[in-house]
Amino acid sequence: MKVVDYQEAWGNCLKIIKDNVPPVSFKTWFEPIVPLRLENNVLTIQVPSPFFYEYLEEQFIDILRKTLRKELGQGAKLEYNVVMENHSALSSKPVTVVLPTQNKTELRNKPVSMQHTSNGDYKIKNPFVIPGIKKLHVDPQLNPDNTFTNYVEGECNRLARSAGMAVANAPGKTAFNPLLIYGNSGLGKTHLAQAIGIRVKEKSPEKVVLYVNAVKFQTQYVEAVRNNNTNDFVHFYQMIDVLIIDDVHEFAGKEKTQDTFFHIFNHLHQAGKQIILTSDKPPVELQGLEQRLLSRFKWGLSADLQSPDFETRVAILRQKIYKDGIDLSDEVVEYIATNITNNIRELEGALISLLAQSTLNRKEITIELASEMIDKLVKNTKREISIDYIQKIVSEYFGLPSDVLHTKTRKREIVQARQIAMYFSKSLTKSSLSTIGSLIGGKDHATVLHACKTVNNLIDTDKRFKNQIEDIERKLKL
Repeated sequence: MKVVDYQEAWGNCLKIIKDNVPPVSFKTWFEPIVPLRLENNVLTIQVPSPFFYEYLEEQFIDILRKTLRKELGQGAKLEYNVVMENHSALSSKPVTVVLPTQNKTELRNKPVSMQHTSNGDYKIKNPFVIPGIKKLHVDPQLNPDNTFTNYVEGECNRLARSAGMAVANAPGKTAFNPLLIYGNSGLGKTHLAQAIGIRVKEKSPEKVVLYVNAVKFQTQYVEAVRNNNTNDFVHFYQMIDVLIIDDVHEFAGKEKTQDTFFHIFNHLHQAGKQIILTSDKPPVELQGLEQRLLSRFKWGLSADLQSPDFETRVAILRQKIYKDGIDLSDEVVEYIATNITNNIRELEGALISLLAQSTLNRKEITIELASEMIDKLVKNTKREISIDYIQKIVSEYFGLPSDVLHTKTRKREIVQARQIAMYFSKSLTKSSLSTIGSLIGGKDHATVLHACKTVNNLIDTDKRFKNQIEDIERKLKL
């Protein structure tokens, strides 16, 4: 009987595979594979990552099996050595796991997970789920009130709503993957994103849907790193069928979180799973996010939500009134819709405030009561100040181009203007130091801290500088 060398065997397999897969696929998925040994008719190959292994099993298992059996006979088997990052603080060298190939259906249904062994290796029983979690028991974290039925359609949201319905009816199977919904605060991004998730669960209860805010995702990731179980974290998110990430702009400046989300995104998208994102800006205007991540956000559809027009505002109020069983005259409804124009959240807040005033004071809801309440509401509502707005006002104050704070120049007047913008961003917004730095010149949190300290010192020692800061603050709060 002919003794077959493992390198020769794999080389012969590659010749057949190369003739049966596209050149790009061959270069991407087969050239990086390294044959390791051939023992007892079992060929062991090394692949660069768990994702690599999963993709081979998902897309190319049939051709691998046929080719191997043609080369080594019907009893041939394939084993993988998967190179994994070792998160243990005791060792930085790569570790490997041995994974026997198996039927794809068996792989998906086998309910187990990864365990860390005493010798520093990872023993993987199934890379798709983590301990104790079954698909049907994942809470989607959706508000049952955020349905399509409760989402009023208008010119301001027609494209986004239509795309959302298409995604909800065929998640992962439309061109809208990812679907990125963007717009200012209070325009209904979260409602629409969750409505998609609710509709998916209604039509396909077996699908795993999960809504999570980007800040919570970041917190979970940090906790996973602290507990040395980032692999479980990643594998959990890789099992989701419809993943909804709210406020994805919050990833700005968080490089490691972005890197982890990048790999989760790739896995889900490649597997035909649906990704839904919300943001306060379109991808082209997002700052502090890696270009490779932004480019993927552009793969699908970016749909904006605009401020509702008068007719839509009236329709929203009437729906709310009908749902809550309230009796309100058309005159009052139209008065509220005329005077509250910024966003839906403020519109609904005004209606709730009016009802509270009427109930607590036992007053009839008249146009006079509505006028009195709205005057106070508008007067007491502080305009939300953004980091972009701060940069615009500071640049204008010093007669500088609006984008100059993003340049790397070390000119004294520009450096000082940048420090002032960082100072006001820290004091007037709720953004983290990392976010502020990433949005103002691509700096880190230490630079922002230094800038704030410098500005405070100058305020205490330079009267002219202090007057400038006070002038800028007045302009910001106008």
